Amino acid sequence: MRTVHLDSETDFDGWREAARSLRLEGIEPARVRFVVGQGQDGLFGEEAAPVVHRPQAFKVSKAFVDLAQEVILHRDADRFDLLYRILWRLQDEPSLIKVTSDRDVARAVEMAKNVSRASHKMKAFVRFRQQGEGDRQRWIAWFEPAHRVLEKTAPFFQRRYTNMRWSILTPDGTAHWDLKALTYGPPARKEDAPQEDEVEDFWKTYYASTFNPSRLRTKAMQAEMPKSYWKNLPEAELISEMIAGATGRTEQMVTAPAPEPNRRFDQVRAPMVDRTVTNEVVPEDLDQLNAALAGCRRCPLWRDATQAVCGVGPKQSRLMIVGEQPGDNEDLSGQPFIGPAGEVLNHALVEAGLNRDDIYLTNAVKHFKHTVRGRHRLHKTPSAAEIDHCRWWLNRERELVKPELSVAMGSSAARGLFGHTVSVGDLRGRIMHRPDGPVLVTYHPAYILRHPDPAERTRAKLAFEDDLGLAVDYLNAV
Repeated sequence: MRTVHLDSETDFDGWREAARSLRLEGIEPARVRFVVGQGQDGLFGEEAAPVVHRPQAFKVSKAFVDLAQEVILHRDADRFDLLYRILWRLQDEPSLIKVTSDRDVARAVEMAKNVSRASHKMKAFVRFRQQGEGDRQRWIAWFEPAHRVLEKTAPFFQRRYTNMRWSILTPDGTAHWDLKALTYGPPARKEDAPQEDEVEDFWKTYYASTFNPSRLRTKAMQAEMPKSYWKNLPEAELISEMIAGATGRTEQMVTAPAPEPNRRFDQVRAPMVDRTVTNEVVPEDLDQLNAALAGCRRCPLWRDATQAVCGVGPKQSRLMIVGEQPGDNEDLSGQPFIGPAGEVLNHALVEAGLNRDDIYLTNAVKHFKHTVRGRHRLHKTPSAAEIDHCRWWLNRERELVKPELSVAMGSSAARGLFGHTVSVGDLRGRIMHRPDGPVLVTYHPAYILRHPDPAERTRAKLAFEDDLGLAVDYLNAV
């Protein structure tokens, strides 16, 4: 039996070097075991196994390397042996990694999914507590990840909280950001982190105020926020009480009299602006275009909207992101992407390493299409004809901004850019090279917010972030 001693539980480089050497020696998986910690025998220990096959050289796909890097972070003690079994077979079965029905491959893929899920849970459930004041101020969090994802996930917090000093303590290790460098340290104990701070009372008050008992779905909530994380979430102590009182609060909401309509909406009228765009007068810059857009009467949507919502961003931007239409918040403020969908977009931009201020943001349709129900104005999807009427404005924006890549978020934006209806599912995640410039189609943030299936929301969110990462890769390559 050949024993391989690895430096740590996440020693991918050590495993990779040893596994390659063993495979070249022809040491079968049944005669190899991987353990963490150096013994007196160095990297390899115990007797040498008989040589079965000695390939001169072999290569593995990037897909296997990427899979192995994720699986190494899993807590399953058999993960090193599992990966070596797959590596052993790849010499004779080069397409093995694509056979998802294979028992070893299926197990490895499931482990990688669990690791990815643990990383995303870490992003969602880390709660920082303040320690110190002034120049000595530091934000410290205690977290117990399901798998060893600290080093995989810490760069996310570096990007998100660049301007504050923070530390994340876990039983596996620690991560520290001092405004200049991200460093890692030894494991910590829960007692090493602050146990409370004054900000938490405000956070719990906010959390309780957002709870809607009529929309409570306990199983779905626990699927997104597993109970194993509750012990380290300050707001978790409120959950049981809110669930217990949900039925009574729902009955109160149902029996309460309907509120008076919001009379503000009766006074909302689009401003009367003389049209400055005719077939003979075409705006020569974005300022002229936006002034002209205020007087657009190409379709009836202007009648019920507060105002046209123009695009914003640098006048010469490498990246243009196109949404569907303004929402309620955007219609009232005149600024695009400042509502809930805008928050999803902002988060994804941070994940992709993009600065919102460097991007030109606009919509395929410039007026808010909605229906009034009680005190609320509810979004209505624009028709193909309404999108086509607005396409003149979108085309002129692209001519003036000259983006190197346009991103279409959702089917309405895609129609505005392509001029015809396309399937987001068919085109998503691909750079489409067109005469008027390359286009990347992805999901609209509203799809991520509104889909009733939590699993699909999570899948679409990850795909949306991946697509924006693809946009970054494309712009870096051109």
